[in-house]
Amino acid sequence: MALPAPVVLALDFGGTKLTAATLRLGEPTWLAQRRVFTPAHADQAYELQTMLELARDLIEQAGQDPAACGVSFGGPVDAPRGLVRLSPHVPGWENVPLAAMLHSALNVPVAVDNDANAAALGEFRFGAGQGCQNLLYVTVSTGIGGGWILDGWPYAGADGLAGEIGHMTVQPGGALCPCGQSGCLEAEAAGPAIARRARELLADHKGLAGQHLLDLAGGDPATITAQQVSQAAADGDDLSRTALVAAATQLGRGLRNALMLMNPDRVILGGGVTKSGELWWQTVRDAAQSLAFPDISVDIIPAAFSDDAPLWGAVALAETLLADDSE
Repeated sequence: MALPAPVVLALDFGGTKLTAATLRLGEPTWLAQRRVFTPAHADQAYELQTMLELARDLIEQAGQDPAACGVSFGGPVDAPRGLVRLSPHVPGWENVPLAAMLHSALNVPVAVDNDANAAALGEFRFGAGQGCQNLLYVTVSTGIGGGWILDGWPYAGADGLAGEIGHMTVQPGGALCPCGQSGCLEAEAAGPAIARRARELLADHKGLAGQHLLDLAGGDPATITAQQVSQAAADGDDLSRTALVAAATQLGRGLRNALMLMNPDRVILGGGVTKSGELWWQTVRDAAQSLAFPDISVDIIPAAFSDDAPLWGAVALAETLLADDSE
C-alpha cells in the first residue's frame, strides 16, 4: 500500500497580513489555511510569534509533522542563507536569520525567499505561468515587487535582488518611497499611492468632486483606501477614476521598461490592487504596450492565485527542499 504524500507547511509574511497553510503534495487545495491582519504597531517579534502560533495550530490540525516548510517574505531576502535583510513596512526585520529561527522552533527544514520571487515560482509551477519559459511576476499591493523566471528557472541576480521593479524610478522627483528614494514605481502605483493621490485630488478640488469617494470613506479623507477608490471609480466617480488611471499608467510605464529590457513571454500581475477593475487593467496594458516597441508581443494577465500566489510559491520552495533531500 502506497504511503500518503507528504504534508508541507507554507508561510507568507506579507506587508499587512500573515498567512499560513498546509498542503498534501499533489493536491489542488489546502488542507487548512489561516490568515491574520497585522496591526499598525506590529514589529518583527510580534510577526514571528504570531506566525509560529498559526503554524503550530495548523500542524496540530493536520495530525502529522510537515516534511518541509517554504516561506515567502515581503522584503529583500538572502535566499541561500535564509536571511531576511529588512521589511519596508514592519520594523525589526533587519538581518534576521528567519530560516534558522523557524527550523529551531518547528524542527522542520525551511526555505525562504522574497514574496515576489516566491509568487513567480508559484505561478510558474502551479498557476498562470504553466507552460511558459520566461515570465515576469509583479505583485501590486501595499508595495510593488517582481520576480523573474528565465529559461524555466527562477532568476535572483548576483545579490538576490533581481526583480525589484517597485524601486525603479518612474517619476523623477516624485513621491517619497519607503525605501528612501523618490519617484519609485511603488510610491507612484501601489495601493497607498492610489489612496494618497485621491486625497490630494480631493484637497485640490473642493466641492462635489469626489463626493461619492468621500461618502465611502465616511466623510474622512484620511481613511481613504485604494479599494474605496477603485469602488468609487467603478461607480462612475470621476475624481476616483483620475486617481486610479494615474497609478495604472505609472505601473504600465514600469512594465514597459521591464519588457524592453528582458522581453518575457508573459507578465503576470497579482496582489490586492489587481482587483481594481477593468479600467485599471486596460490602462496598465495600454500604457505598457503603447510605449514599447511594436514588435514586442506579451500577454499581461492576472495571477491564477491572486493574493495566494506567494503562498503557492512557498509550497514550491518546500518541494525543492524535498527534491534536494531525495537526490
